[in-house]
Amino acid sequence: MKTVYLCIIVAAIIGMAPLGGVSLHESMSSPAADVPAVGDGDLDPLSDVEVIVDIKRIRSLEADDVQPETIDGIDPLGKPDFYVKVFINGEEHVSPVWRNQKYVYEEWSATADVPDDVEYVDVVIELWDKNPGLDRLCDLSTNDAMYPYSYTANLTYSIKTGHWCGDDYVPYEEYWCGPDRSGYGRLNGCDDNSQYEHDRDCELWFDIRQSDPDGDGIPYWTEVNRYGTDPQVDNTGEDPDGDGVPIEWEHRWGHALVVNWWRDTIYPVWIYDPFTAENHGELDPDGDGLTNIEEYQTSQWGSDPYRDDLFIELDQMKAGNDGEPASVLTEGAKERLRTAYDKHNIVYHLDDGCMGGGEMLPFEEETGVEELREEYYHDYFLHGDEDNWRRGVFHYGVVVWDAGHNGYGIRRDMWQISAKYVEEKCRQLFFVDEDIVYASVFMHETGHSLNIR
Repeated sequence: MKTVYLCIIVAAIIGMAPLGGVSLHESMSSPAADVPAVGDGDLDPLSDVEVIVDIKRIRSLEADDVQPETIDGIDPLGKPDFYVKVFINGEEHVSPVWRNQKYVYEEWSATADVPDDVEYVDVVIELWDKNPGLDRLCDLSTNDAMYPYSYTANLTYSIKTGHWCGDDYVPYEEYWCGPDRSGYGRLNGCDDNSQYEHDRDCELWFDIRQSDPDGDGIPYWTEVNRYGTDPQVDNTGEDPDGDGVPIEWEHRWGHALVVNWWRDTIYPVWIYDPFTAENHGELDPDGDGLTNIEEYQTSQWGSDPYRDDLFIELDQMKAGNDGEPASVLTEGAKERLRTAYDKHNIVYHLDDGCMGGGEMLPFEEETGVEELREEYYHDYFLHGDEDNWRRGVFHYGVVVWDAGHNGYGIRRDMWQISAKYVEEKCRQLFFVDEDIVYASVFMHETGHSLNIR
């Protein structure tokens, strides 16, 4: 369990929170006249509240490389047969079985009707591998000293604010237990430092939300009692304080639920205020080099301002006219790279065409260093725009046919690998999976752009 302790400073912060239906912002537009303020009764008079748990993707973090001692076999008969159990206030929901898949990208949701007058909802997430006669529970938890055999995620969701705490939470700097390094909405079985142990470690991405008539993701109670916005108007994309980050982003990442384990209570902490400008162009809570504005720009691809994210644009080369194959990073290599980084909570985002970049370049029999440094970088990465916002956010990796060597760095944030020479290495290391060879070369060159020597 990610045990979260209450700091003394929280008392002062909570004392500043608004009460009843009083808004913090006198200049804000008031909700519609027929929208009642909410006290301790119905927390959303506009709807019958349902809580939805979305399972977004699943990844086995097991290793199956050439070092047997690192193998963490989830399924002894082959690839895992994953399925998920979700409990919402004790009500069980079971997903389909995704058979023989180490990586599950198909989404699945569980929905339950919950009391409209009770703030907190209990949510439990379990990941299972189906086996004949005996299904096995996979590890999504930290397994810390207090709960050494915990594999599941136990969460508490707030109907008032739409946030949760427990084994996953939005951190803030006064947390005694430190940050949630796997990130909010992401579970990592390696958080107990079991990266090289036999522990059935997995990664699971999820979200918890509730019925919301206006669809902006901000619950009725918060709109009426905290922000003073209209719960019947979609505020998505609005930036009332003009600090470059919209209200829905500041709401999601600017609020935390703090657990006082001694008193068995939960307190809200408001980190960002959508109506008071913060310097998001300078703030970088996780220290990964992305400011909050850049975290917002990449949030559509899963960026988290409290967890390390690594964004890479990958350009590859088309096949040649004389039988040269396309110079590409294999799909298996991409998955191995994601697993290797994600294990250590450096979440790997590879844009091979799925994030607005990632092109197939015209074939060249030989590509020179200066050509890569100038033409490729400016034409294919920046697209002629020196102020392109992706510069400094995305690193740039290129797979070409022949640039003279297996791989090397070109700029501080750019490198190449040459398929011609990597293929030669694959033939030399015929006993090693081709995916491992490609992933190893690409990771090595990436490390130089991260100042890893």
